[in-house]
Formats: sequence, structure tokens, C-alpha cells
Amino acid sequence: MKAQEKTNTGAVPGVAVLLTWILPGAGHVYLGRIGFALGALLVVEGLYVLGLLLTQGMFLEYLPPEMRGRMAGMLTPEFGNLGALLYHIQEFGYGPGYKEGLGYPRAWPATMDLGTNLTAMSGVLNLLLMSHAHREARQAANDVASKSGVRAHGAPWAALASWALPGLGQFLQGRRLRGVITFVLLVSLFMIGCVLAEGSNLDRERHFYYWSGQFLLGAPAALAEFLHGHAPVTGDVPYADGGVVLGCIAGMLNILSMLDAYGAAAVSRSSTATSSAADGIGASA
Repeated sequence: MKAQEKTNTGAVPGVAVLLTWILPGAGHVYLGRIGFALGALLVVEGLYVLGLLLTQGMFLEYLPPEMRGRMAGMLTPEFGNLGALLYHIQEFGYGPGYKEGLGYPRAWPATMDLGTNLTAMSGVLNLLLMSHAHREARQAANDVASKSGVRAHGAPWAALASWALPGLGQFLQGRRLRGVITFVLLVSLFMIGCVLAEGSNLDRERHFYYWSGQFLLGAPAALAEFLHGHAPVTGDVPYADGGVVLGCIAGMLNILSMLDAYGAAAVSRSSTATSSAADGIGASA
């Protein structure tokens, strides 16, 4: 079914996705899932608001003046939570005096790193919420599996598991060898990047956009940054550029792992639904 087509309940999957992108939970309100929508709103926007408070709205000030512009925030994980990011840009921008050309560097709050991780996490979670809204819209009327009482596998949750830890979604689906191989390859690639860059890649202030890609690796990147990030660079790092790129590639490759987990769960659910429908027809016959 194409995204613009309506389901049997009249819900348009594309509308559910767009509403969720603008305001977490809005797409689920559109689908009539009020309780779920409220919970989603509290979690996703709660993370962003907490991150905003901890950073004092300063995360875009990481960018040097020549990289600041209206679209600068569009290549960050926060872009997944569009409404919050637009509010952030409108309310805080690049700090006081920027529009007048009088902007000046400010000291970061002690909780800056934690805050930027929370706002980034909010964006990633909302992307998964958008996929959930799309899936719910498509299956709102004809969820054969749920009618028959068969437990269906949640595709967005499999993708979430793979973001939290590369390969975890596949492992939980019973595809354990693939999950282990995915984990070993992606984490090894990330670790090689960290070694080559001597840890200089573990800093959003230093590598604003490369960090955004690296963040998609989930827990390994977050844990490495917590333990070894922000090390001062006191001399030339010969392979810094290569290390930064490898760390970013590892995170972006994890998108493929998330899509694989999502796709496998969707196929499993579809197969279960088809089998249940066939059993029901056979029983009625």
C-alpha cells in the first residue's frame, strides 16, 4: 500500500508520519490511540526539554560562525523531532547577539554533554515513532494477527533494539549469528576509528556533523564518549580524519542493521497474519 493511500479506517499513513514528525504522538492521536500518544509525547518531548534545560539551548553554538545558517540543524539527530528543533532554533538560535553580528563564545554548562545526548536521543526515538505511526495506520483496519490473538513482532521495536546496541534486534529475533556478526563488525570499525583519531572523534563540539553519524551506533558510542571523550588534543593526530570518518561510517552502517531488523519483523508479522487467516478460513470451512 502506498503511503498516500487510505486504510480501511480512512487513516492516511503519510499524514500520520508528518503529524508525528511535527509533534510526537500527534500521528497516534490521528489514529485514535490517545493513551499511546500521550506516553510518546511525554517521553520524546520530555527528553528534548530536559536536554534543552541541561544545555541552556546552546548546542547549536558548537558550530563555528562560518557553518551557521538556517539549515544547519537539519543534519543532526534532533531533526527527527522537527517541531522541537524548530522551536529550539527560533528560541535560542546561535546565542545572544548572533543576528546583530555581536555573538561571542560562551562557557558551556557542566551538563552540556548529557543535554546534547538527550536532545539527539529524542530525535532518534521520534523517527522510530514515525515508523510506528505509519505501520499502525496501514494495519488499523485489517490486523488479522491481532484478531486471531497471535502475538505479532513489533518492527519499530526491533529497529530500536538495533539502535540501542548494534545486532541486538537480530539477536532477539532469533537470528543470533547475524546479530553477533553485526555487533562485532560495527563496534570493531568504531573502535578502530577511535584509535586512529586518538579519541578526538568522541566530541560533538569538535566534530559536530561526524558526531551525528556516530551517534547512530547507540550505546557503544555513548559509552565510549562517557568514558574517554573530550580528551584534549595537545599535538598533531596523524590519522584523525580517517578515524573520525570510520566512527561516522560505523554509525551510519547501523542504519542498515536497523532496517534489516525492521524488515525481518515486518515479514514475520505478515507471514503470521497470512497463516492465521488461512487457519481461520480452514476452520470455518
